[in-house]
Amino acid sequence: MTAKNSSTVLVTGGAGFIGSALSQKLAQQYDRWVVLDSLHPQVHASGSRPADLHESAELIVGDVTDPAVWDSALAGVKPDIIIHLAAETGTAQSLHEASRHALVNVVGTTEMLDALGRTDHLPTHIVLSSSRAVYGEGRWEKSDGTVFRPGQRSHAQFEAGQWDFPDATGLASLAAESVPAPTSVYGATKLAQENILSAWGGSHDVRISILRLQNVYGPGQSLINSYTGIVSLFSQWAREGKTIPLYEDGQIVRDLVYIEDVADAFVAVLKRQSGAPLPVLDVGSGVATTIEQLAQAIADYYGAPAPVVNGAYRDGDVRFAACVIDDTLRELEWTPRWSVERGLAALQVWIGSELESKVGIARV
Repeated sequence: MTAKNSSTVLVTGGAGFIGSALSQKLAQQYDRWVVLDSLHPQVHASGSRPADLHESAELIVGDVTDPAVWDSALAGVKPDIIIHLAAETGTAQSLHEASRHALVNVVGTTEMLDALGRTDHLPTHIVLSSSRAVYGEGRWEKSDGTVFRPGQRSHAQFEAGQWDFPDATGLASLAAESVPAPTSVYGATKLAQENILSAWGGSHDVRISILRLQNVYGPGQSLINSYTGIVSLFSQWAREGKTIPLYEDGQIVRDLVYIEDVADAFVAVLKRQSGAPLPVLDVGSGVATTIEQLAQAIADYYGAPAPVVNGAYRDGDVRFAACVIDDTLRELEWTPRWSVERGLAALQVWIGSELESKVGIARV
């Protein structure tokens, strides 16, 4: 039996998709595992404690943007470790609800730090869940081998159906080589989180670890949040026999990383509490997958119609987002174990179970 860690862990947004999965791996291994979560209805329809949150986790329902919530929470909790997951994550939604994203992601972070400053206790380690969205388009390569940073695709470019940059192909990102250049409000707020925490941590001798997550999917993902979770959305459409619509030309590239692999990356960071500070690390599968490949695999699973390109688009969307995980493999005792094929199959089984259980409850 693993010896219990004497530390107290506070997880913001810890009742969500990633937080609940992480709680199942670690909550009972620490003296206290405390979750601060607003249970926002966009993710938590019932507003009640999620069944996926480990039973030993203490849940505090509150908003990270409210200083009174922080003062109340920290009066009873002296965290040694903070895992900062709380965030608004809708890339497209952030263009129309910029204040909401800035309030939760930026001000929620600064309120946390200000509240810590009002206490006589500072954590030794803060782990931030950041995003691949901070890279924007990242690096591209022309046919002659020239590497360049194309910047953001414009609305006019989208309207003209010019999905790619001329004579160029996207390249996977390396944290050490890619200069962050977010193309969405969401990405900009996540980069702000990184900078704020790094500056604050350096001034208080608090260790800061930053994981830039790629597109996370898997069991436990919200089935009602239309702004995140394209994998679960495609899955529900195909399960109903519907045709999956493909934005742009279907060749948008993403790195799909299974929830178990993401949770394991956080576990690996927490285990590595001594030694040199970590660089910013990418957490992904290391495999580039087009949206068409994703949709076709899901359609094939259900025998649904073939996906159809509809030419629609989202302003601020990134054409190519994938990562190289060499740094992460070197720095952490971690490696992704789930292939996209295996992960998608496991997700379909879970979605079927979830939807069937809800039908059963409705009939009672």
